[in-house]
Amino acid sequence: MNRRRLTQKSIVTLIFVVFLGFSSCKENKKKESEAEKVTEQEVAEESKPEIKLSLAQWSMHKMILEEGVDPYSFAEKASNWGFEGLEYVSGLYYKELQAANFSEEAMNNWVEKSKAESEKYGLRNLLIMVDGQGDIAVEDETKRTEAVENHYKWVDAAAALGCHSIRVNLNGSMEPEVWIPASVEGLKQLAGYAKEKNINIIVENHGGPSSNGALLAEVMEKVGMENCGTLPDFGNFCIKREAGDYYSSKCLEEYDRYKGTKELMPYAKGVSAKSYSFDEEGNETRVDYPRIMEIVLESGYEGFVGVEYEGSDLSEEEGILATKRLLERIVQ
Repeated sequence: MNRRRLTQKSIVTLIFVVFLGFSSCKENKKKESEAEKVTEQEVAEESKPEIKLSLAQWSMHKMILEEGVDPYSFAEKASNWGFEGLEYVSGLYYKELQAANFSEEAMNNWVEKSKAESEKYGLRNLLIMVDGQGDIAVEDETKRTEAVENHYKWVDAAAALGCHSIRVNLNGSMEPEVWIPASVEGLKQLAGYAKEKNINIIVENHGGPSSNGALLAEVMEKVGMENCGTLPDFGNFCIKREAGDYYSSKCLEEYDRYKGTKELMPYAKGVSAKSYSFDEEGNETRVDYPRIMEIVLESGYEGFVGVEYEGSDLSEEEGILATKRLLERIVQ
């Protein structure tokens, strides 16, 4: 009788021990699974590219050129709108600089005032978009050299301002067989000068052959310099206009913006998030932002994405903020 009770007790004990072991094993597996999920989440967060938002001053061009807003209020407004970086547009200061014939004194004054404003509001100076200084991709060597040298003062200004780049245009011939070698020569000369100043020369798809992603990528390959790259723009992919110009007349043919962005991202030292109009949900109606930003992120790009509103449905301020909200929704 005692042996029977002992046997029963032993069986109950054994069952209890097995149950505890099973529960412990199950609990350990649960903890391991939870730990794996946390680790996977941490890895995903660590591997996520760090994207910051800057403001392209062109987003304010109507305010400045039509409404009389002081271009030197750029930093203040960008700060109020929640941006971290500044992308200047040279042409918005030409009324002042051309009057002084771009003298060294005038250029230094521009740098000092702009730098003081950026420091006052704690923003980073990133790049200067340079226009109207001559055609870097013109076939004539003398004219090309003159255009390149006209950009030297902007390289110097970018260095003094603490920027990493100046954006240039590759205007010149519309014929690829002429445009490509002329572009390569012009960029090599300018990038050679800029290298000594620790400044990048970056090219935006901005009309003519430069809006053909494959052609601009070919130019980058042929230049082959570390401080020469691209500034992919989500909107500037018109490769043929009615009047044969770069920017103004009706666009007759567009290059695929998603294909072009993918072709230009390997050389990108900045990204220009162009926007035009938005629907009621806050989505851009001409550019598939989730799709194009996926291309940007998959390229491994880390850095600033510049908001560049160019629409007319909203005010410039409303358009800037709508673009900013859309990007934040996608990347943050």
